[in-house]
Amino acid sequence: MIDLSVVVPAYNEEHRLPPTLLRLHQFLSQQPLRYEIVVVDDGSRDDTCGVVERCGLPGVRLVRQVPNKGKGAAVRLGMLEAHGQIRVMCDADGSMPPEQLPNLLAPIVACKASISIGSRYAEGAKTDVKQPWYRVVWSRMANRVIQRSLVPGVRDTQCGFKAFTAESALDLFRVARIDGWAFDLEILALAKRRGFEVVEVGVEWKDDARSRVSPVKDMIKVCREALTIRRNLKAGVYNQALPAAA
Repeated sequence: MIDLSVVVPAYNEEHRLPPTLLRLHQFLSQQPLRYEIVVVDDGSRDDTCGVVERCGLPGVRLVRQVPNKGKGAAVRLGMLEAHGQIRVMCDADGSMPPEQLPNLLAPIVACKASISIGSRYAEGAKTDVKQPWYRVVWSRMANRVIQRSLVPGVRDTQCGFKAFTAESALDLFRVARIDGWAFDLEILALAKRRGFEVVEVGVEWKDDARSRVSPVKDMIKVCREALTIRRNLKAGVYNQALPAAA
């Protein structure tokens, strides 16, 4: 029985991933819980798989996705392969310090929510540096325009730090279809419509100057995927696999 699974999607992350895994292990090994760290390699072309296999950290396991399909597909695979009663998605760049996990998990542990999402805009949120202009544009457009018709009331849909009960993770990720950046929108939109309680938690967020976000290219992709999500919702596509949550 695993208490907590941390799912880390990775694509060409041979340099940023090892410090993140070490920090996660150092923090989690001091906690009174049984845990696993599931790294999902998304068809990397570098030595990402190698650094995971050689890291020698207990509780770390590698899941391979071939060929490269996208972050959404990697997170979906990791969530379905995980064994934890609570399942957390965490970015490979370490933008979210492991010390923030107790805050993120608190609403679920207290049985106040099935899904807890880290937020850079909720009360108590902190950032260590001023974000580059393109990250601000990306975040504000994604959170104030695109998601309004899908997940109204959620201030930060794109933060890569989200926790799910095993029940909600299996229910949602089994029917999810978006492989790219907008998978967050899809999961949260489904959660709202399937009756899962979602809570935003202000977290500490550290900017990584090596971010691979392309403000124009990726925003266009998100817009297209958001339109696909709306079409799928209207057509009842997501209702064909599993019954709605009680």
